[in-house]
Amino acid sequence: MKKKLNNETIDLLLERGSLRNFSDKRIEPETLEKILAAGIQSASGGNLQPYSIIVIENPKTNIKLGDLCHQKFVGKAPVNLLFCIDWNRMKQIADTGCAPFSANNAFRHFWISFQDTIIAAQSICTAADALGLGSCYIGTVMEFLDKLIKMLGLPKGVFPVVLLPVGYPLVKIRKANKFPLEFMVHREKYQPYDNEKLFEAYMKRQNNTKYDIDDEKLKYIEQNCLETGGKALVKKCLKKIKDQGYINPVQYRFGLHYPAGVMPTRNQQFIEIMKKQGLNIFEKWEPDKEIKK
Repeated sequence: MKKKLNNETIDLLLERGSLRNFSDKRIEPETLEKILAAGIQSASGGNLQPYSIIVIENPKTNIKLGDLCHQKFVGKAPVNLLFCIDWNRMKQIADTGCAPFSANNAFRHFWISFQDTIIAAQSICTAADALGLGSCYIGTVMEFLDKLIKMLGLPKGVFPVVLLPVGYPLVKIRKANKFPLEFMVHREKYQPYDNEKLFEAYMKRQNNTKYDIDDEKLKYIEQNCLETGGKALVKKCLKKIKDQGYINPVQYRFGLHYPAGVMPTRNQQFIEIMKKQGLNIFEKWEPDKEIKK
């Protein structure tokens, strides 16, 4: 039996899991404030803190969020926190202080602001766990960005990143299965993987789940294989499924759940929404000639 470090924070992180079953218990205002304060104290590049947190407690709004996410449990959480990149606030500060500003047009600033937003979210996630609550990251806000921006009145320079429903657990939070350190940590430089050992570790992490085969699933997997690897991948993948007698977890993950032939198709749409929100980070920046005059 492995000896645990005698540290409550380390033990909390080692036992972390996502919560999708929330009780009806309300989060006390002082508890919520403490959790939010813990997030705001997180690390930030240049201490710019280029993010905002939208606290959503209105039950009707939360139910609507759950419907939009296609994840009903989101609507049952007493509080939903939307973490957004926010260059609107810093632009206001720059304008008031008569300083030049281009952060919303710079990929470097976007890169750091995305990191800062997630760091704050994770600090809040850990703080919630420490106080007996639970949470679950929801990345599918990407699927309804326009509706979310309009619903919550997000101005230009503000862009949604991730949603975090928070509440007290209705059931015991289960520790999440993860890869062991040997498959995640590289010493001094990146080390190559042994294919068989890596796949075996993945199957173990996924509890060796075997998904049933049916014609509809096979057709969808075939289409995604065709669009990403051509006929050669189609032949190889379908033969693998036939030989093993089931759809394995990685085939399910990228052939059905996160379909590889679909995921890249909305790239341009996401970029257009970002531009609409004033984040022109993928464009060649040119100084405004009219302003320069």
